[in-house]
Amino acid sequence: MHLRDHLSAAWLRLTRHIDGPLMAIVLLLLAVGAVVLFSALAPDTDRFIQQIKSVGIALVVMWIVANIAPHRLAQIALPLYLLGVLMLIGVALFGVTVNGSQRWLALGGFRFQPSELLKLAVPLLLAWYFQKAEARITFSNFLVAMLLIAIPTWLIKRQPDLGTAMLVAASGFYVLYLARLSWKVIVVLTASAVPLVWLFAHDYQKQRVLSFLDPAADPLRSGYHTLQATIAIGSGGVTGKGWMNGTQTHLDFLPERHTDFIFAVYGEEFGLVGNIVLLALYTALLVRALMIASHASSLFDRLLAGTITLMIFTYAAVNMGMVSGILPVVGVPLPFVSYGGTALLSLFICIGILMSIQTHRKLVAT
Repeated sequence: MHLRDHLSAAWLRLTRHIDGPLMAIVLLLLAVGAVVLFSALAPDTDRFIQQIKSVGIALVVMWIVANIAPHRLAQIALPLYLLGVLMLIGVALFGVTVNGSQRWLALGGFRFQPSELLKLAVPLLLAWYFQKAEARITFSNFLVAMLLIAIPTWLIKRQPDLGTAMLVAASGFYVLYLARLSWKVIVVLTASAVPLVWLFAHDYQKQRVLSFLDPAADPLRSGYHTLQATIAIGSGGVTGKGWMNGTQTHLDFLPERHTDFIFAVYGEEFGLVGNIVLLALYTALLVRALMIASHASSLFDRLLAGTITLMIFTYAAVNMGMVSGILPVVGVPLPFVSYGGTALLSLFICIGILMSIQTHRKLVAT
């Protein structure tokens, strides 16, 4: 056998569980993210290099997860959930506090945010739970599932991290909906939870909601983020000011420009045309993920793939919505674009799961 044949065979083994269309879309999003992140971080090239390293690690983890059969993932659902809850308890007892929020665990020289793990562990556990009860799902199963959602949601909320707590709860309710819990029941539960969330919310969280309704009422404090972000996006116009030429960004008017508000940096520098391109990429990603979910071979696979799709949609929609001023400000990064290693890793694990569901289905079919 020629060397070229050996290389070809090795490449096929390496990419056997990589879904080509999904990988291509993700790489395009990463390219967009690298371009805008370099501008947002300038002149801090060290953090940009750190993000590139995080991308490399996340890609390796994605490949590993893609090579794990879905039924193997189901087997680790309960241990992963229990580990995540224990880590959240550890955060409450001896977590690292940054800017008044106790959200991190220090592991060696690294800081890890366990709440990111629960974004995946909750839907994974619920998909496994409903798979086991597939032939006889009753309302009591949904009550148990709601309790499993409530425990990590409450632990994350008290850090305080209301934005992530709501996303974890949403990921759980997506599984309930896909498992055919009536949407009317979900609406009633959500509506009932709103007063409780408001009652136990911190003052600054309540102020964020009030400033969303009228950001001009406190333009230098609670309304500052929203006002500066909308100014940046609006000033980009149709074609943008050009890469590295955003004035709101580079004159330091725009806060959190490399994390939660990176969409404002992108909108200012690339304008409406750039926003349309980004929306097209997210739409392509969601369409491909929905195709994988619709062709999944088991209830566990369908619930998990469908929930991951809705989660990615939620992250993108909430981030763009808050930056554009149509949603309250919450700490939600823009998928594959914002700076941050832990969030990026959890996203790539989700992509790896989608690839596993797709490619292992093909192997079973053949």
